[in-house]
Amino acid sequence: MKTYFILFFLFLCIYSNAQKQEVQKSIDVFFEGFHQRDSMKIKSVCADKMILQSISESSSKGNKLSDESTKEFYKSIASIPLNMKFQEKILNYNIQIDGTMAHVWAPYEFYINDKLSHRGVNTFTLFKEKDIWKIIYLIDTRRK
Repeated sequence: MKTYFILFFLFLCIYSNAQKQEVQKSIDVFFEGFHQRDSMKIKSVCADKMILQSISESSSKGNKLSDESTKEFYKSIASIPLNMKFQEKILNYNIQIDGTMAHVWAPYEFYINDKLSHRGVNTFTLFKEKDIWKIIYLIDTRRK
């Protein structure tokens, strides 16, 4: 009986880790597309009706919640000047999964031309559509 319990627990851990890796892969593809300015690659892991929001935090101007349409978002990615170097560094992933829903908390630092521009946290909500985890909601915080 003890052996069955250990095997069951081991299988559960392996399955859970595999699911988290699938979720993280979708986020990784999103950022690969972002850094390559490739909106088609980004779209491959995003739902058609994805919700995009940002919270700008400023001590002088106060906090502001902004909405962005997916159309505006994809257009802004494609229009980033080629001479601009940018990188969003994800510091770590905290992934939680319940069935076909996942939530990812991912602190980041954003660099423009190798200089820190801002930092914050990305949170992604994903839905497993067929065999692909699709981003259905993305909100981030931004602070200098």
